[in-house]
Amino acid sequence: MKNAIKVITQFCIYFILICIGFVYLQPIFMMISKAFMSASDVIDPSVEWIPRDFSFDNLKIAADVLNLGETFKNTVLFAGGLATCQTVISAITGFALSRYSFKFKKMWFVLIIVGFIIPIPVLMVPRLMMVVWFQEAIDFVLIGTIIPQVAMAIMGQGIYSTVLILIFYNFFNLIPKSLDEAAMIDGASSLQVFYYVVVRLSLSTILVVFLFSLVWNWNETYITGTLVRGGIDLIPSKLALFDSEFEGAVVAAGSAFKLNEAYKMSATLISITPLIVLYAFVQRKFIQGIENTGITGE
Repeated sequence: MKNAIKVITQFCIYFILICIGFVYLQPIFMMISKAFMSASDVIDPSVEWIPRDFSFDNLKIAADVLNLGETFKNTVLFAGGLATCQTVISAITGFALSRYSFKFKKMWFVLIIVGFIIPIPVLMVPRLMMVVWFQEAIDFVLIGTIIPQVAMAIMGQGIYSTVLILIFYNFFNLIPKSLDEAAMIDGASSLQVFYYVVVRLSLSTILVVFLFSLVWNWNETYITGTLVRGGIDLIPSKLALFDSEFEGAVVAAGSAFKLNEAYKMSATLISITPLIVLYAFVQRKFIQGIENTGITGE
């Protein structure tokens, strides 16, 4: 009887997991299938999952429309730079909140949480006004460059920086303060304690935070579109304007290509492939880091 109940329970668990997994994976499988379909397959209602005329032409054309060589380099440098700034600042802030007591600490903690709750479009209005006022004060153009977003990341106002700070704060609380005290007895300063003790024990957490920040900055279009605008060509911005970019490329080339779902899915697949490849290489450390940070509820 007990074995039967165990088998039924496991069956129910796996059934639920498969259903949930299908909800997440079905759009990805559909996107991959569409990306390799020919124009005739796209308009053929009998072709749904497996292309009859398997082709890589869609990927090549989508890469040309996205100007992949330049936009990929720009996106890696842009998102990677912002992720690095956010990771460093979030680690320092989380360390300060975890290790030090100071006036209005609880107030700052509440403000961090409130900053996460308030929608980004609401925060963008005063931020944009501040940037405009500052560029007029110094008589230097900031809107249309990466400077505002880099400055926001350095000042702890990057995309979901509050979440990253809380991740570090939660993990640093798990590190015994006796290690800090032992290092200070040996003559270590606060900066040395942070680097040689806390950071060395937090490499997996740092990886998690960096990857979170990288993915968020890679896929972000609202803030970038508001501040950077057309100042730099990035894959997400090119993808958002793919229809118009495709038509312009077709007219310039004098070709007879017609925009269809296969080209759009190919462009989308190209935009997410670098993140999938990156995760494939670091997924073990990433999962270990999530477990260590307590995100799973530990």
